[in-house]
Amino acid sequence: MSEQDATTGAAQAAKEGLPGWARKVIAGLILAVVLVITYFILAAFLPRWWAQQAGALSSGSFTRGIAWGLMYGVLCTVVPLMLFFLAWRVRGRKHSRVVQVVAVTLGIVAALPNLLTLTVVFGGNTAAHAGERILDVDAPGFRGASLVGAIIGALAFAVFVARSVSYRRRGAELARMREEERLRREAVAADAEAAPGPDEQG
Repeated sequence: MSEQDATTGAAQAAKEGLPGWARKVIAGLILAVVLVITYFILAAFLPRWWAQQAGALSSGSFTRGIAWGLMYGVLCTVVPLMLFFLAWRVRGRKHSRVVQVVAVTLGIVAALPNLLTLTVVFGGNTAAHAGERILDVDAPGFRGASLVGAIIGALAFAVFVARSVSYRRRGAELARMREEERLRREAVAADAEAAPGPDEQG
């Protein structure tokens, strides 16, 4: 046996020696460290960058700031919620896992503008404070309009879900009534066939 084969065999033995839960814990810790580092890197410039984008769209206009804020607030609330609702509705169906992953991923992407606005409003670092100053000057009304738009979007989604649940219940009730009517007709037909005819009675 060569030295390379011995080294490979030792590495495989060490790898096989770790139980499955230990490998999952190590992978989870590595992923958590990567996510934390990524968060701090993005948090250092994303709030300022997003405020600059909103300011470029609004150009210092109060009217345009409100309009863009409402649009982002509504769309970036309704669309993610609809995609998350789709992911929940398709559970248990064939190929549902792929649809769920795609829907949740697209939902998170669609929600990013609202999430970025939240990082500007509630962030405590220098990038968030710089973003607030940029929005105050270049996109007045954007933050408040985004909040109003998000509320409108959430209410619209709640109405949609209520209507959807109501229609599904109504459809299930109609299907049940049709099934009961079919069974009743079959029972009446069976009774009519079983009843003796005039010749049999005589």
